[in-house]
Amino acid sequence: MSLLNSLLTMIFGSKSEKDMKEIAPIVSKIKEVYPSLASLTNDELRARTQALRDKIQAAIKEDLDQIAALKAEAEAPECSLETKEANYKKVDDKVEEQLNEILPEAFAIMKDTARRFAENETVVVTATDFDRELALTKDFVSIVDDKAVYKNTWLAGGSPIKWEMVHY
Repeated sequence: MSLLNSLLTMIFGSKSEKDMKEIAPIVSKIKEVYPSLASLTNDELRARTQALRDKIQAAIKEDLDQIAALKAEAEAPECSLETKEANYKKVDDKVEEQLNEILPEAFAIMKDTARRFAENETVVVTATDFDRELALTKDFVSIVDDKAVYKNTWLAGGSPIKWEMVHY
């Protein structure tokens, strides 16, 4: 059996090689975007994330009524299972299309954010309502004047954890 597996792998390639070939174009796009993020401030980097959210909302804005109608139809008691599946697939496909479009930039932003946490004990941004709410329940974020200060350390299960990972 091992000989047959080896022969098939030589002919068709391994699963890992196929996966790498499939994601290589996305990785190239991420590598193009990533260097441009290093010069941004923390607030500017955060604004890029919000811009991606806004882009998705704008792209599906025209489809929101259709999405709402599809969901309403799918949730109706008389709706068949096939219709429900078809409607939810249409909704998922619209959102997935937009997510795939922003994926390289979103991953590059996440990677640069991780780098900033790995290289600094704190990351300071202008506080938002989300930061203020988070600061009420989490010890790794505090509000100082109009700034949110995120620490790169926190307690998990009673043990201190330090962020040291930068995604590849």
